[in-house]
Amino acid sequence: MNFNFPLLRTIRILLFPLSLLYALVVILRNWCYDKKILASAQFNLPIICVGNLAVGGTGKSPMVELLIRMLKDRFEIAVLSRGYKRKTRGYALAGAYTTALDIGDEPMQFHSKFPEVAVAVGEERIVAIPQLLHDRPDTRAIILDDAFQHRAVRAGLNILLTDYSNLFTRDWWLPSGDLRDAPGGYRRADIIVVTKCPESLTEDERRAVKAEIDPLKHQQVFFSSIQYGQPYHITRGTATVINDKMEVLLVTGIANPAPLKKWLNDKAGSFYELAYSDHHIFTIDDLNYMIRRYNNIAEPNKIILTTEKDAVRLIKFRQELEDWPFYVLPIEPRFLFSEQPRFTDLIIKFITNFKPPDQAGGE
Repeated sequence: MNFNFPLLRTIRILLFPLSLLYALVVILRNWCYDKKILASAQFNLPIICVGNLAVGGTGKSPMVELLIRMLKDRFEIAVLSRGYKRKTRGYALAGAYTTALDIGDEPMQFHSKFPEVAVAVGEERIVAIPQLLHDRPDTRAIILDDAFQHRAVRAGLNILLTDYSNLFTRDWWLPSGDLRDAPGGYRRADIIVVTKCPESLTEDERRAVKAEIDPLKHQQVFFSSIQYGQPYHITRGTATVINDKMEVLLVTGIANPAPLKKWLNDKAGSFYELAYSDHHIFTIDDLNYMIRRYNNIAEPNKIILTTEKDAVRLIKFRQELEDWPFYVLPIEPRFLFSEQPRFTDLIIKFITNFKPPDQAGGE
């Protein structure tokens, strides 16, 4: 929802007491983990956690996919997610007949794109990990999706993402801000990735952001931008090219569509937007409304465009979508300053050099 600035400031002021209460609860919880009043479990295999301090929109899913592509041909890996907004509960391992309603849109996206990789969900990761290892005993490493704030499991490698346009250093607690964890929680990270940076980021800007984050000596800081791929048809998989003579109806149900809209503004002749809430479960009424909006666009050279995360919630309308120009835009992170090899090397070395806690003198 778009607010004018005075109204936004008023709302944030009204929510400020709730933010203080929320902050107190989170700080107390973290203190209990730090003092070992609340226990964190470790497992005897490499676990990589991908997460953030804020709610949504930092590019966790593209980062998880990057890790999958990086690791799947070298190691037997698995992905474990909470399965946000699914219609089931408890542990579930994705299979041939799994849908987004069963495991959530992001895990379904991973499963659809990488069917050879084990993808599981479970609200309590400390319970789900043993179940996943029972189902896939050859698993060499697990990627935990969106688990940085879930401290019941202590990952061996923590990757923290923060959006360049909304760094955690400049944010505030929920609900008047976007932070769901303490800003100081960044100290638990091993790798910090500043995501969604402009391609033109300069060395001076990089140094300024890094100084603002103030990483610890052992922490590695990387910068990445968004790289969009070629749109493909949601059912047929055929590709298309967006050009300045094309009009686009953009359908999104994601936390932060701003970078996508900026990209589309540069590529298409013009575009119209249908914005739904993050993880929105699309209905047949939604689909019919999309078609009506599409038909109202006078330009004959036109398409409907959505994200991969939204596509897994729309594919249930496969039959209805078959004959419409309904396309999906893939996305992946691109490391700036030619640092992809260094990032890859850190991940590979973590897995290959991993020692179980009982052999490494774990805490």
